Amino acid sequence: MKIPGHVVTERFVVRLHAVYVCVTVMIAVSASTLLAGETYKPEWKSLARHKQAPEWFRDAKFGIYFHWGPYAVPSFGNEHYPRTMYGHVSGKTPKPKRPIKQGIGFQTYREHEFHIEKYGLPKNFEYHDFFPLFTARKFNAEEWADIFFLAGAKFAGPVAMHHDGFAMWNSTATPWNSKLLGPKKDIVGEVAHAIRKRGMKFITTFHHAKVGRAAEEDTEKHRWHYLGREKYFERESPKNVGGDDVELQKLYGTLPWPEFLDLWSVLLSEVIDQYHPDIIWFDSWLDRIPAGTQRKFLAEYFNAAERWGKDVVVTYKQDDLPCNVGVVDFEKGRLDTVTEYAWLTDDTISAGSWTTTGSWSYTDELDIKPAKELLHTLIDIVSKNGNLLLNISPTPEGVIPEAQRESLMGMGTWLRANGEAIYGTRPFTTYGEGPKRLTSSGHFVEM
Repeated sequence: MKIPGHVVTERFVVRLHAVYVCVTVMIAVSASTLLAGETYKPEWKSLARHKQAPEWFRDAKFGIYFHWGPYAVPSFGNEHYPRTMYGHVSGKTPKPKRPIKQGIGFQTYREHEFHIEKYGLPKNFEYHDFFPLFTARKFNAEEWADIFFLAGAKFAGPVAMHHDGFAMWNSTATPWNSKLLGPKKDIVGEVAHAIRKRGMKFITTFHHAKVGRAAEEDTEKHRWHYLGREKYFERESPKNVGGDDVELQKLYGTLPWPEFLDLWSVLLSEVIDQYHPDIIWFDSWLDRIPAGTQRKFLAEYFNAAERWGKDVVVTYKQDDLPCNVGVVDFEKGRLDTVTEYAWLTDDTISAGSWTTTGSWSYTDELDIKPAKELLHTLIDIVSKNGNLLLNISPTPEGVIPEAQRESLMGMGTWLRANGEAIYGTRPFTTYGEGPKRLTSSGHFVEM
């Protein structure tokens, strides 16, 4: 079997290592058939019997999701505004307009300065003060689902919970949700209904593993999303650090680690029980969650899908899950050769730097990719046995901007004419063409 050597990505190049060596095992295990009435146990051997990439997923090729929540209200910076509005994670006094690198990711003081100028000091206007401003007054799930369908997507859905800890569904586990606050709507539920009415599969994405503050012995505490908030309050208002408001602890991830892990699981259970998602997609940092907790979730989801009579998909990044229980996803990247296993790329409709024009959530600075560029990406991914999950960025009012619509409709027009070359296909032994050169006789030859 030919094992690909690298992931080609705009953000990084990583060597594929041991996790992908188990592709042969993955294929063999997937071929086994479950007996009627058999259930999955929270054990890797049992969970590996689940087929990671059902035929409908391999046929679908193209899906759409959206980063949309209270973090879109300031329309500035990017979807990490809830973190960067508090300044740098070091807790030092920010130096105006001086970009720096720290931890895992690029952070600047740009959002901190913007926040002070527009809303005041973060200690007087916190992230949760944006929630009443997130009214989504123009949101229409039916209209959005029409756009996804006309763009040619075969699966679609929302970011159910980002790193900010705000649930976009009718949650009883956390009061910080879109049914009680802001829109006063069950966004996940309305979108699920509209998506399925048009024959598309439904995806929910989860990024909440990064919300919780890790246990004291964790040497990688910097991966906690709200570390900067804690450092800010240690400097500016120490009395607000480590408060006993349990609800605020849920939002800002300061629950004791065991309690946070319980909340992490309960939030997933709510979405599984209420909305029966066809795909549950995980962002990076799932490796923060202990393996035992991961296995319990997977067994719960796979067993629920058996009861529903559905073939479901779980995705993961890096080495966050064993390769024989889910579909690997590469953020803004793709493989450099054809694979025997199915994989996924998630990318966003905006171009440029993540800190400015390339945000995943709406900002006033977004630079939108044209349909041609998006289609070239899709075609290359499909030719190597992958699927594309494309992110869009609605406004805080709930509008998909015209520039994004134009690119999506351009994709849909091409896919309606050429879809038989995309949907339901399987890769050839080679992908792409070239490099070639044109000879004087008018023929192309390999270089």
